[in-house]
Amino acid sequence: MKVAVLGAAGGIGQALGLLLKTQLPAGSELSLYDIAPVTPGVAADLSHIPTDVKVTGFAGEDSSPALEGADVVLISAGVARKPGMDRSDLFNINAGIVKNLVSVCADTCPKALIGIITNPVNTTVAIAAEVLKAKGVYDPARLFGVTTLDVIRANTFVAEAKGLNPQDVDVPVIGGHSGVTILPLLSQSGATFTAEETAALTTRIQNAGTEVVEAKAGGGSATLSMGQAAARFGLSLVAALNGEENVVECTYVEGPGEKARFFAQPVLLGKNGVEKVLSYGDLTDFEADALNGALDTLKGDITLGEEFVKA
Repeated sequence: MKVAVLGAAGGIGQALGLLLKTQLPAGSELSLYDIAPVTPGVAADLSHIPTDVKVTGFAGEDSSPALEGADVVLISAGVARKPGMDRSDLFNINAGIVKNLVSVCADTCPKALIGIITNPVNTTVAIAAEVLKAKGVYDPARLFGVTTLDVIRANTFVAEAKGLNPQDVDVPVIGGHSGVTILPLLSQSGATFTAEETAALTTRIQNAGTEVVEAKAGGGSATLSMGQAAARFGLSLVAALNGEENVVECTYVEGPGEKARFFAQPVLLGKNGVEKVLSYGDLTDFEADALNGALDTLKGDITLGEEFVKA
């Protein structure tokens, strides 16, 4: 299996590369690309780790050599949030980066499964879809917004609150990947919460990215936890491509469109990407109200991406 990481010299990319080098199946290839000239050095550094995963590094304006023959592409390229910024503030810079990289994917590896990490994911996935559509290679089953960080945060925070092992907690997170569009289904966590606990924990999960940005005091955003989340999702894609059954992840995809064109919810992964979009089950009144209140924001984010490409 060949996995390409675009943005591999950044904080997320390096953490992601490290985890993939140590966890990809034996015989896999890890292809690292970044515009930064340090990228071949990152690849050389990782290549010294004793696993049967070949690492190559590419730098400069042209990403196509890194993408040739890729089965999975994970895109983390872009600028990070700073204090006072939300994910939408990143739009003007990151939108152009994603548009350009996905265009090269369309030309070089049109059948690859593409995972978009670059924020604002609610919008950048819509940009990627429109670029692929314009190139005539768009397959909704092969394009994903990586929202796994919301899931691992929810699992961690629920476990902390209730004294549980986080490995035993699995909280579905639906909606989108920014602010109020992030909806953890705490009612399905297996733990019991009061109304006050539910509201407070939901807000913390929605604002967890800001928690990290502020704690880093201007020094960056979530890179290590995002690297772990992206690795989990990327490895799930690889497992599904390799024929493993019952691989389920929450991810932001173009599905039935019942709530919005793109929506995060559990999906069954397979050899062609999304095998089936799964039901997220019954919602409590709190969850239903929160979701309904977030849909206008989510739809606005999606429209912004669609119009960016059309313009």
